[in-house]
Amino acid sequence: MATTPRRPANPKDAAEALFKPAKKIAAPAVERPVIPNAREPVTLKIDSDVLAYFQAEGPGWQERINHALRAAMKTSSGP
Repeated sequence: MATTPRRPANPKDAAEALFKPAKKIAAPAVERPVIPNAREPVTLKIDSDVLAYFQAEGPGWQERINHALRAAMKTSSGP
């Protein structure tokens, strides 16, 4: 009767077999509903004097920039 060795013949192959990535089934992409008037974080490069102007009045400077951009958007789009 043949006995199997306690250790595999090639330990490297045995270790690689243990750590072989499992095949995962990709989950279908979930589309999230669009939230009206949602805010998105962005990175925006603006001149330092423009930033200082909006920050001079204290907290809420991002909101003031948003209002200024919205006003510019409305005036340039026309009726």
